[in-house]
Amino acid sequence: MSIFSSAPDHSAPNRVLPVLGLLALALVWFLDLGVIQPNRIVPGTGHGLVAAVGWVGGGLVTLILVGCVLLSLLPLRGRYFPILVLLGVSLALLPVLLEVFASRHLPADAPYARSAIGAGFWCLLFLLSLMLIEVLGRLRTGRGLQLIILTVICGSWVWFLRGDGLESLSLVREFNSRPAKFEQALWTHLALAFGAVTISVGLAFVLALKMIRSAGWRRPILGTVSFLQTIPSLAVFGLLIAPLGALAAAFPILQTLGIGGIGWAPALLALVAYSLLPMVRNTFVALTEVPESLADAGRGMGMNERQLFFKLKLPLALPVIVEGVRITAIQAIGLTAVAALIGAGGFGSFIFQGLGQAAMDLVLLGALPTIALALLTDALLTMLADSLKPTPATA
Repeated sequence: MSIFSSAPDHSAPNRVLPVLGLLALALVWFLDLGVIQPNRIVPGTGHGLVAAVGWVGGGLVTLILVGCVLLSLLPLRGRYFPILVLLGVSLALLPVLLEVFASRHLPADAPYARSAIGAGFWCLLFLLSLMLIEVLGRLRTGRGLQLIILTVICGSWVWFLRGDGLESLSLVREFNSRPAKFEQALWTHLALAFGAVTISVGLAFVLALKMIRSAGWRRPILGTVSFLQTIPSLAVFGLLIAPLGALAAAFPILQTLGIGGIGWAPALLALVAYSLLPMVRNTFVALTEVPESLADAGRGMGMNERQLFFKLKLPLALPVIVEGVRITAIQAIGLTAVAALIGAGGFGSFIFQGLGQAAMDLVLLGALPTIALALLTDALLTMLADSLKPTPATA
C-alpha cells in the first residue's frame, strides 16, 4: 500500500510555501539566532545569523529556504517530495546551528555563562514546521509516514540535546539541574490531565444516556455543564479551596489521602468540571445523530435495543466521541499547568517558578513539554478517530 494517497500532485504553483519560506528567510536574518548569557538571569548579548554560525552556516540556511521557495513555484509534478526531504532533514539537523553557535561564542573562562535560543531560531523552527505541514497536506501522506517523520525529527533533537555539544544551552542546564523534579512533574501532569479526562468520559457517557432516555433532563444537564465552562479557571481553583479545606479539617481521614484545600484534589475536580461540556455534547450528538433508517434495518434483522446500541449506534458514534475526548484532553493538558498555582504540581510549577525568578528558560522547561504533550495527544487521538470512521463498504 502506498504511503501517499491516490490524489494527484497538482503542478500549479504553491502560494503558501513561498510566503512562509520568504518570511522565515527575513526573520532568521534580521533577528538574533542565539544569545550568550553571563548567567541564568541576565539577558545577555544576541548574535545574528552570520555572527552566530558564520557565512557558511548562514549561506546553507539561506540556500535551503530559497531552494524550497523556488521548487514550490515551479509548475512541476512531484516537486513536493524533494521539498519534503529538504524540510525533514533541516528540522532534524537544526540543533547543529546551536552547537556551532555555542562553540564559536561561549567564553571558556566563564563557568556560569550559557547559550540561549534567540528569536530568529524560534521563528525558523516554527515556520519550517508550518512548511512541513503544508507539504504533507499537499502530498496527502498517510498517518504512518507522518508519524515516522515526527519520530525521526524528535529523536534527532533528543540525541543532540543529550549530547555534549549542547550542554551549555540554558534550557539543557535548567533540565540537568532538576531531572528528578522534571520526571515527577511529568507524571503529575499526566496523572492530573488524563485522570480528569477519564473521569469526565465516564460521567459524560452516563449523562448523555440520561439525556437520551429522559428528554426533560437535557436542558438542566446542558445548562449546568455550560455554566461550569464559563467560570474562569482560576476562579474555579479558588472556589474549591475553602470547601475542600473545611472537609479535610472535619474529616482527618481525607488529609491522610492527600485531600485538602490545595493540591491535587481541587485541581482534579476543576479539571473534571471543565472537561464535561465537550464530552457531554459530543457524546449526546453522536448517539442521537445515528440515522433512524439504520436502526430500523437492525430491528428488521432481529436485533434488540441492547444489540442496536452496542453493535450499531455506539460504533458509528465512536469517531465523534473520540473527537470530544481529543478536545477535552488538549484542554485538560493546558489547564493542568495553571493548577500549579494551588500546589497541584506538574509542568506549571516550572513556569511560575521561572516567572518569579525572571528565568525564561525555566519557563520554557515547563511550557515546551506541555505544548509537546498537547500536540502528541492531538495527533494520536486524531489518528484513532480516523481509524474508527466507517468505510463506505461498511457504512
